Amino acid sequence: VVERWILARLRHQVFFTLAALNQAIAELLVELNARAFKKLPGNRREWFETLDRPALRPLPTQPFEVARFKPCTVNIDYHVDIDGHYYSVPHALVRKTLEARITDTTVEILHGGQRVASHARAEGRGRHTTVAEHMPAAHRAHREWTPGRFQRWAADIGPATAHLVTHLLIDRPHPEMGYRSCLGLLSLAREYGPPRLEAACARAVATGARTRKSVLSILRGGLDQQPLPVAETQSDWISPAHENLRGSTYYQDPPNPH
Repeated sequence: VVERWILARLRHQVFFTLAALNQAIAELLVELNARAFKKLPGNRREWFETLDRPALRPLPTQPFEVARFKPCTVNIDYHVDIDGHYYSVPHALVRKTLEARITDTTVEILHGGQRVASHARAEGRGRHTTVAEHMPAAHRAHREWTPGRFQRWAADIGPATAHLVTHLLIDRPHPEMGYRSCLGLLSLAREYGPPRLEAACARAVATGARTRKSVLSILRGGLDQQPLPVAETQSDWISPAHENLRGSTYYQDPPNPH
């Protein structure tokens, strides 16, 4: 009806630009919307203001973006791994399985269909994006993790733990990339107690298996409560005396009889 009415009104006019045509249509729409209905009270404009406008909602502040979704588990440091970068979520969600909505510009974390965290998409594998409000109260006073902080924490447990934490920090291109491993290692003290963790770290260092996974395996197997392997001594690798073995003096020049 609207199309036929507008075309009928414009059929004798010639337009040389699209802008001129659109301007003419806009003016006719104002007139059409103000025309009274034939069988109903009011007109289109009045009905729009009464029925439609109150139900309108603001347009999204951001343009639509294609998104992909993936499940993610919250690590003990209340961050989730999205393409190698770590984004924080409320610390109460530690060890929960959430869903990430990922676009070119944003990362949103959903729990039960509700958004619990939103971050600007960040670059840098192994790095962290953290919102202070997501942190436990005890962590907010020390917002920035540092190698020194991990080393002091480990030293309070024992020298073997401190040695292993230092190895985890320096065995990465950047110390920050070892933070997750350090947190995972040190958190074992809550489950097994500091003395057992220290003993397990001592065994891991002695056997060259200097990873959190190895320490956890030692604790689960109770190997931390067994004697450490006997370290090699000098006598273990010096050849024993034997009649077929010649000392260095054998190869010296014989004395000149003349």
